[in-house]
Amino acid sequence: MVKSRLQQPGSEAEQETLPADFEAALSELESIVQAMESEGLSLEASLAAYQRGTRLATHCRRLLTEVQNRVRVLEAELLQPFDPDGGAS
Repeated sequence: MVKSRLQQPGSEAEQETLPADFEAALSELESIVQAMESEGLSLEASLAAYQRGTRLATHCRRLLTEVQNRVRVLEAELLQPFDPDGGAS
């Protein structure tokens, strides 16, 4: 599965789009790491795997940052300190 994606740099595989969701990107990244650790990849395939893995890791980081920013916005808008007296002094 991973070997089919690990083509020569500059190939169509390098121009593939990144997975839309975090879980798919992370799963592909884990597959690449596993292939690099266990399979006897050629130097070219290892380089292609490394490049794809780097793009996936950056993509995952970006998705996590976006989610963190959205949570911060939600917390600022929705989560207010609880006041059991309803603001009465």
